Amino acid sequence: MMKLFLIIGAINAMMAVACGAFGAHGLEGKLSEKYMGIWEKATTYQMYHALGLIAIGILNGTTKLNLNAAGWMMTLGIVFFSGSLYILALTQIKILGAITPIGGVLFIAAWVALMLAVIKL
Repeated sequence: MMKLFLIIGAINAMMAVACGAFGAHGLEGKLSEKYMGIWEKATTYQMYHALGLIAIGILNGTTKLNLNAAGWMMTLGIVFFSGSLYILALTQIKILGAITPIGGVLFIAAWVALMLAVIKL
């Protein structure tokens, strides 16, 4: 799983940079300030958690920690949190905002799982 989480983390970091650039250059003047802020929030959280996945991959491979659950929760958190915010910003369909907290809970659960694994070590 070490290699897989490193790859997923790197892909998400790349996507966060690409989405950030697209937002800054491709969406400038096309979205309101409110929705540009939502887009930026999506890219920021995607990057933070991409780096978290890279850390999980490294720790999974170099320690006795089993962080698979944390890695999968973080991956799904990116999909639900950042994914729903990207779609919300582009479509302005407000009901999509109801999906975002699922991703937030998954992010929190992933960090708690990481903490508990370290405590158990």
